[in-house]
Amino acid sequence: MHLFRKPVRWAATAACGLLALAALPASPAAAAPSSGAPAVPGRYAHQRLDWRPCPSGSLECASMTVPRDWYHPGAGADLTVAVSRHRAADPAARRGVLMMAAGGPGASGLGRPEGLASYAPKLAAAYDIVGFDQRGVGASTNVVCSDQDTVDTMFGGGDLRDRSPEAVNGTLERARRFVEDCRKNSGGLLPFITTDQAVRDMDLYRALLGTERISYYGPSYATFLGAQYARTFPRRVERMVLDSAIDATGGWEEFMTGQPLSFQRRFEEDFLPWLALHDDVYHLGRTPQEAKAGYERLRAALRDRPLDLEGTRVTPDRLDAATTSLIYSGSRFPDLAAVLGLLQNPDAAPPAARQALAAKLRHPLGAAFAADFFSVVCQDSPWNRDLDHWVARSEADARTHPMIGARELSYAAVCAQWPRSRAPRPAGNGRELPPILMLGSTHDPATHYEGAVRAHQRLAGSRMITVHGGDHGVYQAGNACVDGYVEGFLADGRMPAADAACEGNPLPVPAAPARG
Repeated sequence: MHLFRKPVRWAATAACGLLALAALPASPAAAAPSSGAPAVPGRYAHQRLDWRPCPSGSLECASMTVPRDWYHPGAGADLTVAVSRHRAADPAARRGVLMMAAGGPGASGLGRPEGLASYAPKLAAAYDIVGFDQRGVGASTNVVCSDQDTVDTMFGGGDLRDRSPEAVNGTLERARRFVEDCRKNSGGLLPFITTDQAVRDMDLYRALLGTERISYYGPSYATFLGAQYARTFPRRVERMVLDSAIDATGGWEEFMTGQPLSFQRRFEEDFLPWLALHDDVYHLGRTPQEAKAGYERLRAALRDRPLDLEGTRVTPDRLDAATTSLIYSGSRFPDLAAVLGLLQNPDAAPPAARQALAAKLRHPLGAAFAADFFSVVCQDSPWNRDLDHWVARSEADARTHPMIGARELSYAAVCAQWPRSRAPRPAGNGRELPPILMLGSTHDPATHYEGAVRAHQRLAGSRMITVHGGDHGVYQAGNACVDGYVEGFLADGRMPAADAACEGNPLPVPAAPARG
């Protein structure tokens, strides 16, 4: 049993080592300033990327020096951004640079060019495909907040649906301590881990690659990053694909408060009917209603008596975290069904399966991921700082959308208590946006379709490919319709004349049970 198996495009990759930078007499393509930021000092604009083989895989890696604060580049210690490259397979047919970025915020993007080059030979022939670890992440200069035990307690320690005064006050206090840890442990880095600062890192990277314009592909949070880059530097983008888009202009609070509905929709309208359809295999409910009742019984049992699974304390919060993770892709529905079956009858499971599940449930959210995630989300755009508002809002959302409605308080309480940000608001739509192709899945749990539609409406001239399914991240998933639109656009410049639609990938059919 392969629990929590992820598609190749999301697989973790070994971080490239940080390599020394040497100065060139002149910049290959100096990064010109944009409105609101000073000119790029020569020590950044004239550096050379010293490309060498990455420790693993087929990529080249280097490191790039960036200022801590692009608005005051002489203040504070410099940061390092790790970058990677897959050279165009056909130099004679090479048409430019395709930049990739990762989701999260908090995920590593360094190894992603290798996956795309393998998946799309046509793009690998036409482009140098490049990636990077965003400031704060992975092999770049990290931002540090709380240790892993503290993060585990915040998001896996009990039952966030518990609305007793003691439980609510505990959630607020844990959020306060997390923010305090970030203040103490980040070395003054917090104010500079923002999308706005990362956008300027990206433009320096473009300049050091010696190209006037880039093309771009990004999923999930990388759509927020890409859209902000296009607004800030519209003449430096040739073609852009935003996969499972976040509405950058609406701000993070608007986006995050839309997620309880979309996660609940994915769970109730896609996963539970699929589970009931295959009751002959899983025996977890013959109807969606029965399957949901079984989930709630399991959750209540874990609330009353958390399960000790090979040293991992399985609580309702850990069950919810696993469930939300595994409904990102329909291909992982069998994994979630296996998790539910094992937790209902752990003594009947093989030791190896119990150990594998215990390891996956141990950390609902990685400490390094959490540090970068909250730094970006809490600072990019304003949050309501009234904790009473969030207690009431999360209580209401927990009643109507219980899968993550209760968790909303943990996230919002962090941002409500975060140091006030100096980051500029996301730029307006502008008048010279490049061609942008957008992809949105109707039942995407993480980046809800309604937000993707708003983003499309706010990005003048964009085209939207609606995918009738529920997967988060629809390119590089073996969908010929989606792939045709994306690769036709990036490789050949074929922008659809109007918005279009594709059917999503079919849900998996599990193997029938063996007959005795």
